[in-house]
Amino acid sequence: MSVHIHFLHRPHDVPSKLSEEQVHKSLRNSIFDGSAYSVMLGLTQNYITPFALAMKATTQQIGLLTGVPNFTMAAAQFVAPALSERIGSRKRFILPMVLMHALMWLPILLIPYLFQTHQVWWLIALMTLSTAFDSALNPAWGSMMADLVPTQMRGRYFGLRNRITAFISMAFSYAAGGILQLLTGNTNLAFTIIFIGAIGSRLVSFYFLSKMYEPLSPATEKRGHDSMLKMARGLFSTNIGTFIMLCALMNFTTTIAGPFFAPYMLRDLNLSYIVYTVLNSAAGLATVGSMTWWGKRIDRAGSIKVLKITSLFVPFVPLGWALNHSLWWLVIMQLFSGFAWAGFQLSSGVFIFDAALPQNRTRYIALYNSLIYLGVSVGALVGGVLAPLLPPFMGSHLLSVFIVSGVARLAVALFFLPRIKEVRKVPQIEASELLFSDFQRPWINQAFGYVTNHFRRHKTH
Repeated sequence: MSVHIHFLHRPHDVPSKLSEEQVHKSLRNSIFDGSAYSVMLGLTQNYITPFALAMKATTQQIGLLTGVPNFTMAAAQFVAPALSERIGSRKRFILPMVLMHALMWLPILLIPYLFQTHQVWWLIALMTLSTAFDSALNPAWGSMMADLVPTQMRGRYFGLRNRITAFISMAFSYAAGGILQLLTGNTNLAFTIIFIGAIGSRLVSFYFLSKMYEPLSPATEKRGHDSMLKMARGLFSTNIGTFIMLCALMNFTTTIAGPFFAPYMLRDLNLSYIVYTVLNSAAGLATVGSMTWWGKRIDRAGSIKVLKITSLFVPFVPLGWALNHSLWWLVIMQLFSGFAWAGFQLSSGVFIFDAALPQNRTRYIALYNSLIYLGVSVGALVGGVLAPLLPPFMGSHLLSVFIVSGVARLAVALFFLPRIKEVRKVPQIEASELLFSDFQRPWINQAFGYVTNHFRRHKTH
């Protein structure tokens, strides 16, 4: 695959002491790194819960499988900036973490062969350690990428990168589902093949990361940054703090339901692995199709405009699941979910780069990730506790959890969104114009060209 990046055209666009060629090479290698990482993600992300279910995991254990590793990930984020600063290089901190993350899949795949009892508890323990390695590198990686990618191009670059990685993740999610379907009678062998693929792809990711250049910037200096405690105190009084709280609580309310979509599909609806894979990949398909679309709008109108729109979309995903359980309706809801979450995740990821000062960026990314992982951890535990306590809706306790999650997401969005302001100078654009304007001929205008042209006679863009 050949990837060409045409974002940097003048020497003064290069945001560090690196040459323009080094920046281009690093951004290309970052796409290759992300692609290899996405192979691993596609093979594993949607299949850890089925792996646990094959070991007869309970609903509460499924909640713990999401909650405990994410709680550890939150703690790892606080330690990571200090370790990265002590080493003196973000890249030298990132690479050992990636290597350990790759190797952790080996004991995970050996669980069915090594342990006859307490298999789910061993899975929870090993996934906790694995995700700690994976999460610890995120602040340093985010800081390094923020220094490499010019501010005015972040939406488009990360939109392109995310689109490529989402497509690859979706493709390999299909592959993993196909392996499980073909080896239905021998799930241990199926998961062994899947996790060996995860090890290999993460090692490829390690290789491309090692080929990247690390910019020298204020973000790598030890002096001039604020303490994590000072940043935490500003969570309810500063613009960036309010933004972090929105994202943390949105992830908390989302994960109340998140871990239980897989048990609902596989256990309550009794879907096959291949149908389960199709539903999961439908969201991936929508993500692939909309990432660059959202990225262009972020560069045009700012991250917060897109964040506000998508924050009002995501509450309706679990509510939609509670309305109908026909296959076609669930496919539609997954497509909508992928579209909405693509915009939310891309806009929030770009905004934290924009809003944090360079000398504080690593620590703000760490605080941001910590609170998100904490929200995910607590949300999964809350969902596991609520599931058997809530009255069933349409015969399912899990549908009741979905409804609680959707209402809670909407409440969080309505409370925090009016309090967050854009930090870049961007034109004022109405949400309807941003979504439906003729911006490089999006599909909506191609489909309704006549109507669009009619309204253009009466409206100046």
